[in-house]
Amino acid sequence: MDMSFYKGKKILITGHTGFKGSWMCKVLIHAGAEVTGYALKPPVGENLFDLSRVSKDMMSIEGDIRDLEHLKRVFQEVQPEIVIHMAAQPLVRESYQNPVYTYETNVMGTVHVLECVRHTSSVKSFVNVTTDKVYKNREWEWGYRENEELNGYDPYSNSKSCSELVTDSYINSFFQTMDVAISTARAGNVIGGGDFAKDRIIPDCIRAVQEKKNIIVRNPHSIRPYQHVLEPVMAYLMIAQEQYRNRELAGHYNIGPNDTDCWTTGELVTLFVNTWNAYTGDAIEWTNQGDNGPHEANFLKLDCSKIKRVFAWEPRWNVEKTMEQIVAWSAAYLKGEDIVAVMDAQILEYLG
Repeated sequence: MDMSFYKGKKILITGHTGFKGSWMCKVLIHAGAEVTGYALKPPVGENLFDLSRVSKDMMSIEGDIRDLEHLKRVFQEVQPEIVIHMAAQPLVRESYQNPVYTYETNVMGTVHVLECVRHTSSVKSFVNVTTDKVYKNREWEWGYRENEELNGYDPYSNSKSCSELVTDSYINSFFQTMDVAISTARAGNVIGGGDFAKDRIIPDCIRAVQEKKNIIVRNPHSIRPYQHVLEPVMAYLMIAQEQYRNRELAGHYNIGPNDTDCWTTGELVTLFVNTWNAYTGDAIEWTNQGDNGPHEANFLKLDCSKIKRVFAWEPRWNVEKTMEQIVAWSAAYLKGEDIVAVMDAQILEYLG
């Protein structure tokens, strides 16, 4: 990554108040970018956006991605050069409870951003952040490639598949003759310090530690490609940077760890327990307790050979290193230490 590329660049990020969005803003502020964010208010209570204090070094605009007219006004005012679309309803279980809101946000939200990009000549590079769950999951052992069928099972995954299709349609219909490069990025399961979402395994672990309870694991045998949040964040920025310089590099890209970092949920929680206990001297444990929840994939893996070939990209932190970073961040948070300093140190170590 040539982080100096971003110095002085006008960047617009949708969904900047979320977990990945907060880390993204922090990285871009480090790089000297002029960052504007457009998103709903961060969640009430514990949230990384407030803890990271990034709002003091950027323009943070409260808005709903479903509000096209407001979004248009923001684009016209900011005149961004690079847009990274991360705003979404990101939870599988929530999508079963609120499918209409999920589709409105994840599909029409993408339409709205693309419309704004289409009518804003300053934009030269656009990255639509989707998910590894966009593929029709056949539960097979090899990784999905970018040319595999898109057809997510649940409303969240399916809405992200639709977001990919919408992006393709806009590229074919409008952007072929325009001076803007457009890519989609499909990242695997992201973990890291500062994720407070419900129904995610690492936040569940931290909450159990906080409440001095055993960790409950509802599906210990499901296999996922786990990666530190900085891996996809840096990859998004790399794609945005390189296609800005060369439009021919735009396309669809999987972003995930190496095969050795596809772990079962049970293995991941065991690693968390062992790392946490060694770091803090605690003696926490986990138990298997299914809750008869809605369908979730048991096995999902990406083939990331394309991004490695095109950009010579490689993940930097394996799951063990990632867990060390998560435990260090979470222990500092629970002790009331300076989270901004912890995030700065982890970003610098990653870039090291």
